[in-house]
This record gives sequence, structure tokens and C-alpha cells, in this order.
Amino acid sequence: MNKKKIDKLKEKTVRSVNNNIRSSVRKLNPILKGIVGKKVDNAIRDLSFSEKRITKEIRKTINSAVANAENNFQYDIDKLVVKEAYCGKKIVMKRFRPRAKGRAAPIIKPYSSVTIILSEIKKVESYGSKS
Repeated sequence: MNKKKIDKLKEKTVRSVNNNIRSSVRKLNPILKGIVGKKVDNAIRDLSFSEKRITKEIRKTINSAVANAENNFQYDIDKLVVKEAYCGKKIVMKRFRPRAKGRAAPIIKPYSSVTIILSEIKKVESYGSKS
């Protein structure tokens, strides 16, 4: 394959990573699955109306990816779609609370990293009529 065909096959994507979010992966996954495939403005709107505390951090990550797309690659903001959104485990802080009879109970404070990948949708040409 020549270079022109390879460039056409590459999809325009932009990535933003937010490390050390103070929440567990288990709490982040349902929120991230809810925004995949949506346009950026719809995803930000949905996150702003969510009652979860952690959605503020996810909104900041999406806004960072949008700023990267606009600034570094000159993409059109209105055509950006959330292609992928996933999270991974980071460090776990371990603390201990005193309990009865001289025992101690562990408290686990997990951290996560969120990665959001945006892509620019292309206008799909339709052939024929749909009836």
C-alpha cells in the first residue's frame, strides 16, 4: 500500500488522559459507558445533569480532549464524537481504623485513570432513496 492509502485509512482521533482520579473503577465504568458514541456536547450535557460526584472530573477530561482537538489538529468541534472512554486502576491507599478488642479494620481508597478518545465523524453519503 502506498502512503496516501494508509493516510486515508487512519481515522482522526484525539486522546486525553486524566490520571489519579479519586474514585474506583467500579463507580466510573457505568458513567463512561453511558457517554460512548455520543456527540461531545450531548455527553457534556448528560454529565452535567448527573448526580454523581465524579462526573465533574470526567467533564474536565472531555473538555481537555476537545481543546486538544481544536488547538493541535484544527478539528471542527461540532463533528467530534466520543469514540472510546475507559478507565484503569492506579494506586490504592490503605488506611486502618481501630475496632473493638484491639483489632484494626482496613479502609481501601482506590485511585483510577480515565482515558477519553474523540474522533471526527465524516459525512456519509447515501445512495438511493429510503422508503
